[in-house]
Amino acid sequence: MTMSASFQAFKPAPGKAARQPAPVNGGVRDWLALGLLMFPVLLVAVDNTALTFALPAIARSLDPSGVQLLWIVDSYALVLAGLLVAMGSLGDRIGRRRLLLIGTAGFAAVSAVTAFAPTAEWLIAGRAGLGLFGAMLMPSTLSLIRNIFPEPNRRRLAVAIWAAGFSGGAALGPIFGGWLVEHFWWGAVLLVSVPIMVPLLVFGRFFIPESRDPNPGRVDAPSILLSMLTMVPVVFGIKELATDGPGVLPLSVIAFGTLMGCAFVRRQQRLASPLLDLSLFRNRVFSTAITANVLALFSFNGFILFLAQHLQLLEGMSPSASGMAMLPALAATMVAGLLVVPLVRRIRPGFVVAGGLALSAAGYCVVTLGDHSAGPSLLLGALLLLALGVGAAETISNDLILGAVPPAKSGAAAAISETGYEVGSLLGTAVLGSILTASYQAKFVLPDAVAQAPQGASSDRARETLAGAMELAETLPAPLSETLAAAARLAFDSGVHITASIALVLMAGAAVMSAVVLRGVPKAR
Repeated sequence: MTMSASFQAFKPAPGKAARQPAPVNGGVRDWLALGLLMFPVLLVAVDNTALTFALPAIARSLDPSGVQLLWIVDSYALVLAGLLVAMGSLGDRIGRRRLLLIGTAGFAAVSAVTAFAPTAEWLIAGRAGLGLFGAMLMPSTLSLIRNIFPEPNRRRLAVAIWAAGFSGGAALGPIFGGWLVEHFWWGAVLLVSVPIMVPLLVFGRFFIPESRDPNPGRVDAPSILLSMLTMVPVVFGIKELATDGPGVLPLSVIAFGTLMGCAFVRRQQRLASPLLDLSLFRNRVFSTAITANVLALFSFNGFILFLAQHLQLLEGMSPSASGMAMLPALAATMVAGLLVVPLVRRIRPGFVVAGGLALSAAGYCVVTLGDHSAGPSLLLGALLLLALGVGAAETISNDLILGAVPPAKSGAAAAISETGYEVGSLLGTAVLGSILTASYQAKFVLPDAVAQAPQGASSDRARETLAGAMELAETLPAPLSETLAAAARLAFDSGVHITASIALVLMAGAAVMSAVVLRGVPKAR
């Protein structure tokens, strides 16, 4: 099947459109709708990162145990990841705008209640509730864009703006969260969701057109349960691997999730109206763009993981200062996403995606071959290359994902794309983070002078993590402190070179795959 035929195979049958498309020059109303859709995009992106800066204040206020503190962070991501596919399919069935407004109202209400949580258990439950309603928001926004902007060029620009909002929210989250906690209290990070959601609740029904699958079929409850039993254990296991390394618990729950995933796939193949239409993956454009997204986010999040440690622990920057140092590169992600929109009129989209991934690979090449001891400039420069490449590739690949499916299936496609985001991000943190930690522990040699000092458990922590080594170094006199810090830096940098090499191979492979498989996608007109 040729690439153009692949697109033709996914065109909806005449009379089956989810809604009558707006005129191409219908303009203002559609862009107002997009503006409203950006509110939940920004909110979810900010919420993903802002809470990190509130954790110390939460710990002082609610006195959670270590396990509870972990669940305060993880409960949101677990429920969100577990329900994305189900909610994307549900939006196709009951109406994407309806699901978006339900999610918006629920997210705002739960945020208001959770902001005043008197106990850690209350906060954990509230975060799980936010994951439930958050899963209704992101697939709905992307699938509505597919139906509001049926004309490819306008849709491509809308997707670029959507992606820029998501990247911008992620960049602003730590800065915004830190400012709120500093000037108010930890609950303000959650309470701010309420006014942000008001414009969408008030005007969404008037400006955002409803769309749904015209032949939705019934909702299959066992499929929803199986999707939860697939995603939640896998995501939990990945997080456990990232935190504690390989062990019986994370490997067991990942194995269980994998078995449930096999059962989920088998059930979808038998159903007349499956929760997840597996035929979407037969389209090479769709499956290749999803794979490119997962690999890009896998590598990107692994880079952010070690860069944050390098800036704070080795360069001595505060969390807010390190966030500000990374802000130009994250802003470049938004700019690159917008700039490639007109580029695909001159260059085939597959080559634009491949070029973006190749630029990201160049960033990892800088990290792999460069000297990290000469200050943060080299790593921040590599981040800039990486951000430009990811911003360009992700915008076009997301547009290809939406364009490769009929409008009636846009909710399911958006949910798969969002799930890819979550899984790619988690895998990047878990796999590359575990490799980095294992390499550090294998390469780190505690200086004899430090080993002979009565440090006890502190020496053990120094052998385990860079943070433990730098904490110990702060308690030692100058000569020993410098010796220990140098040994820790050497071991950490060795691990960074290894993880960057892995990311380099993955990104280069993704670039070649995109260039080969997507080369038949025609230029935009």
